[in-house]
Amino acid sequence: MAEPLLQIDNVVKRYGGLIATDHLSLAIADGELHALIGPNGAGKTTLISQVTGEIRPDSGAILLRGRSLLHLGTAARTRLGLARTFQIVQLLNEATALGNVAIAVAARHPTFDFWNRARNNAIESKALSYLAQAGLSDRGAALAANLSHGEQKQLELAIALATQPRLLLLDEPLAGLGVAESQRMIEILAGLKGRLTMLLVEHDLDAVYALADRISVLVNGRLIATGGAEDIRSNAQVRDAYLGEDGA
Repeated sequence: MAEPLLQIDNVVKRYGGLIATDHLSLAIADGELHALIGPNGAGKTTLISQVTGEIRPDSGAILLRGRSLLHLGTAARTRLGLARTFQIVQLLNEATALGNVAIAVAARHPTFDFWNRARNNAIESKALSYLAQAGLSDRGAALAANLSHGEQKQLELAIALATQPRLLLLDEPLAGLGVAESQRMIEILAGLKGRLTMLLVEHDLDAVYALADRISVLVNGRLIATGGAEDIRSNAQVRDAYLGEDGA
């Protein structure tokens, strides 16, 4: 069996008497889109933050291609190939969409030279390609603050792509989107599927079922099931804890 891209092994995170991540183990295969679902407060965002280094687990191991991440900061983990988006978008609102992505490209290529026209043109070209991948090819000149909420979500995705991630962690990319915006995001993520590995946290189960290769269910910090869409729909423990009698 091939080594997983991401290995989470027996990870525990406590906040006083609350166990946010309860001896959780999870393996993400290279190239898969793995969805993590569960009720509010289940520990999904806490787990992502432990993978990216924003939160340090109390015990356990987190490995990327067999390399421990626990003693690395967020910047070092980004250089190794981790990128994430957030439930609430984090953008430079007074910069253009193109400018936001160009900054991420330049950070990935620290030889950036403000006065080198050829290098700057190359950075702009790369930034435009990431905007296109995120469905914003015609919005590069717009200020981030003037984009719709759905477009801001797409821009944050473009910024994450500009870091050239091996593993993209998506924290509720459909949160707050309307029907048309949600469908657009689903189409964008479907287009990225197979090109990079993704861990998707999402409450929209229709989107999860449409996109995910495998689904893991987290309840009260514990992983209670992992499998395909039909496995999750038919799992009695999952229905009782999260989906309800109709299987959502």
